[in-house]
Amino acid sequence: MRRKILARKIRPRLSIFRSNRFIYAQIIDDGLGKTIAAVHEKELKKEILEKMTKTQTAKNLGLMLGKKAIEKKVKEVVFDRRGYKFHGRVLSLAEGAKEAGLIF
Repeated sequence: MRRKILARKIRPRLSIFRSNRFIYAQIIDDGLGKTIAAVHEKELKKEILEKMTKTQTAKNLGLMLGKKAIEKKVKEVVFDRRGYKFHGRVLSLAEGAKEAGLIF
């Protein structure tokens, strides 16, 4: 699966990692091997995290990542879900990123 994604060097890759407790996302330029923008739950305030579910947190992280990417002039990305099913936290992170203006 990653071979298909890396074959498109036109756009950077939005890669996610989902653990049982946290979710991480980053936009990577594979040509240069550099991370353009990254977010994780530790960037949100603890008081806010206690009131949100995991899917709400993932959506907020998607919004934050989208805003960071737009600031760095990245509008189109390839979504790399790394084998995770496209539902739950993965889906809500993707929806948040799309709402912020990223195009998959």
